[in-house]
Amino acid sequence: MAGNWKMYKNAEETSAFFEKFNPAVKGTAGREIVICPPFVNLPAAVAATRGSNVEIGGQNLYWEKEGAFTGEVSAPMLAAIGVRWVIIAHSERRQFFHETDETANKKIVAALAAGLKPIVCVGEMLADREGGNTETVLERQFKGGIAPLPADQFARIVVAYEPVWAIGTGKTATPQIAAEAHAFIRDQARSRFGHDAAQALRILYGGSVKPENAKELMAQEEIDGVLVGGASLKPDSFASIVNY
Repeated sequence: MAGNWKMYKNAEETSAFFEKFNPAVKGTAGREIVICPPFVNLPAAVAATRGSNVEIGGQNLYWEKEGAFTGEVSAPMLAAIGVRWVIIAHSERRQFFHETDETANKKIVAALAAGLKPIVCVGEMLADREGGNTETVLERQFKGGIAPLPADQFARIVVAYEPVWAIGTGKTATPQIAAEAHAFIRDQARSRFGHDAAQALRILYGGSVKPENAKELMAQEEIDGVLVGGASLKPDSFASIVNY
């Protein structure tokens, strides 16, 4: 159950969030809880969740360990401050910063080398959905970014299906649409890595997830969790999703 705060909140607001959120999920069992704040708020988030059942993730990373890459943050830097997860190739990174399947693969490898757990995003644009190209896009993203991984690395990633047309738009893929896309992604994993690896793969759904639809989405056999945007910014809202 992952929350992506995108470019919201400062350090003080981050600490205030966890003061309310931690108690609300303290007794939650059987699910991992991850929140991904902006880079500048990561130390505050790590400090606020120390000793709790909430883990912290980054929203991005660069694939080199260090160097002359102004503005970038490496996987070892994230790991060193207590970050455990990282989002890779979010649709906004692909759309606004021209990230590719190739760079996604580099980032996955770098994250794993530093001991981080990647949440790798795939998903189609509205034009792809309306043009009947959803599976073509998902297959391309899987083969370009994920399939090149060796089996032992694949076993350590989580995939998030995010239909871009449903992110922040208020439109949500119906549970059936989401489940069909998840099943297709799992078929891709089965073809490349085998039945057992595909069954073990956790696939999250992201795209206008709210307290009102979380239970219905999670009822789908193919949906293993959620990657939540706007609804993860309020402690009561995200807690109700986590405890759906």
